[in-house]
Amino acid sequence: MADLGLWQEPRPLKPSFHLLQVIEVLTRYGWCQSFDFSPTGRMCIRGAQTFLESTGHVTAIDREKAVNYLQSQLACQGVNMRFWEWNDLSQNTFRGVEATISAASDMASRNGD
Repeated sequence: MADLGLWQEPRPLKPSFHLLQVIEVLTRYGWCQSFDFSPTGRMCIRGAQTFLESTGHVTAIDREKAVNYLQSQLACQGVNMRFWEWNDLSQNTFRGVEATISAASDMASRNGD
């Protein structure tokens, strides 16, 4: 985690940066489905967000804003389900998940978040 700067004076990040940090965590520790935290240390989107919130890298309010941007991005893609349910769809790949989170981050950034 120190390599990602996650142990050195954590600062809560705004939603756009939080979403990018979720991608960094998933890239570093591995993405999974069906578990927030897998037995081997991989995480799903929600697990990565929980981890970042528990270590002081996002506030509950900004995490919820990030979730709203993620849900909005999924709606733009025609997906009408909660992001953690979408994460677990068998046809999803990490690259697709990464692209959706990145697009949600871009949306948040355009809105000043």
